[in-house]
Amino acid sequence: MARLTAINPEQASGKTKELFNAVQSKLGVVPNMMRTMGNAPAFLEGYLNLSGALGTGKLGLKNSNLIAMAVAESNACNYCLSAHTYLGLNLAKIDEATLTDARDGIAKDAKTQAILQFAKLVVAKHGQLNDADVAAVKLAGVTDGEIAEIIGHVALNIMTNYFNNTAGTVIDFPVVAAHVATV
Repeated sequence: MARLTAINPEQASGKTKELFNAVQSKLGVVPNMMRTMGNAPAFLEGYLNLSGALGTGKLGLKNSNLIAMAVAESNACNYCLSAHTYLGLNLAKIDEATLTDARDGIAKDAKTQAILQFAKLVVAKHGQLNDADVAAVKLAGVTDGEIAEIIGHVALNIMTNYFNNTAGTVIDFPVVAAHVATV
């Protein structure tokens, strides 16, 4: 059940309308998460800016989507699992088995698996990683810049997970449920 109201794009005004128009032109639709974030245009703009900036990084669309799956599973965010499964299948062209495995930090190649396990570790340890944690991901060939991007993607996804779990955002994608129970 929605706890925060999703704004109808046709009724939006000001900065919210401007941001919705930008999302609509890029995606062809304004998803419920963004419609709900539109209640606070500064928040929506911050989300869009960070997402856009990270989208230009070295990790790429596939890895960013897989990180989103791992983080969403860790936070039991059904909205984000649903959205990133849909986007992974249809935009990033990732097969369903790979998306499902990513939820548990599993990947077929060693570097991707190290990225996903590191992302899940950042979540589990609330960013309090130690030398061995960082050394392990570097051993898999992940660069300092990529580590920084992983942390950025984790932070972005924690933000959306917490927002959607708190807001009770109505899922507007085929529903995918977390393996763990929500509170």
